[in-house]
Amino acid sequence: MDSFFARMRRALRHLGTGSGTGRRCFPHATLEAIAAAIAEGEQRHRAEVRLVVEPALPFSAAYAGVTNRDRARALFAQYGIWDTEENCGVLIYVNLAEHAVDIIADRNVGRLIADGEWQAVCRTMTQAYKRGDFRDGTVAALNQLADLLQRHFPSDGARPNQLPNEAVIL
Repeated sequence: MDSFFARMRRALRHLGTGSGTGRRCFPHATLEAIAAAIAEGEQRHRAEVRLVVEPALPFSAAYAGVTNRDRARALFAQYGIWDTEENCGVLIYVNLAEHAVDIIADRNVGRLIADGEWQAVCRTMTQAYKRGDFRDGTVAALNQLADLLQRHFPSDGARPNQLPNEAVIL
């Protein structure tokens, strides 16, 4: 069990990371590049990719110990990423206050890709984010993810886009 002080430190870090952080790290041009990378990748595989960026958890959630993984799962459900024809949705969740990235994949995709491969995509992002390189780090990770998905879940021709390609900034 975390101590009161550790929980409070975490909650205050989240409280101090405002919505302006999301806009600074992911300006309009960066969001356009991300949407284009998602669209291009989805031409190569059958999965549907969605990026959700959250500057910070609500104070109460951060204090209560809600993990990034738990939050990613909740957003996976909230945004209907599970609701694709082939159960092939993939959520990339970025928590800026925690400097953390989590990937949640629906069952058809999730069972084909090893944990280490998902973690490598997350590392590509977090390493770039440490340098302040949000645009290129995200696009590189999306391309890396598209390569994985193409290998394990290749495109079988034209199909409708089931989820928006635009990133969500909470």
